[in-house]
Amino acid sequence: METFEAIINRRSIGKVKDDPVPKTFIEKMLKAATYAPNHYRTEPWRFFVLTGDSRKKLGEVLEGITRADNAGLEPDELERKAEKARNNPLRAPVIIAVAVKPSDKKNVIEIEEYAAVHSGIQNLLLTAHELGLGAIWRTGALTYRTKVKEFFGLSANGAIAGFIYVGYPDMPIKTVKKKGFESHTVWMD
Repeated sequence: METFEAIINRRSIGKVKDDPVPKTFIEKMLKAATYAPNHYRTEPWRFFVLTGDSRKKLGEVLEGITRADNAGLEPDELERKAEKARNNPLRAPVIIAVAVKPSDKKNVIEIEEYAAVHSGIQNLLLTAHELGLGAIWRTGALTYRTKVKEFFGLSANGAIAGFIYVGYPDMPIKTVKKKGFESHTVWMD
């Protein structure tokens, strides 16, 4: 697959089958992520591959946060929200939690560490597409909570950049019409 074609045709696939994904595919995705541009070669990315029961354990953490945040709700509404949070990680057979561990070197600018990790996520998503997998980069308020950081053993300055849900597509892949680059570009002489 040509690079430009992959970039243009890749889509976020939010519904995937429960079929297992070969470990070699996940390893190829991770390798691609580590070849992202990275100023000072600090390699600030950290990857946590969740399959099986580890997804349930993450779900328990998300449920706990949801219950604490919504304690004043009616019991039925609280249970609905808690169940949704608990089951969210079960929507794909593989979740790759991608984290940023910024370097503490004086010459390193923290935002560039995040940029490197985000570029790595794009490489990861493009590789999933090339392998015939569906993937989606999920975030949201729960992603950035201290309890989530603790679950993954991140340091105080570490952060989750997102959860990449991976599996074989179980939905039609739609074409997307984008605004042309022209509406976002200023040519300067």
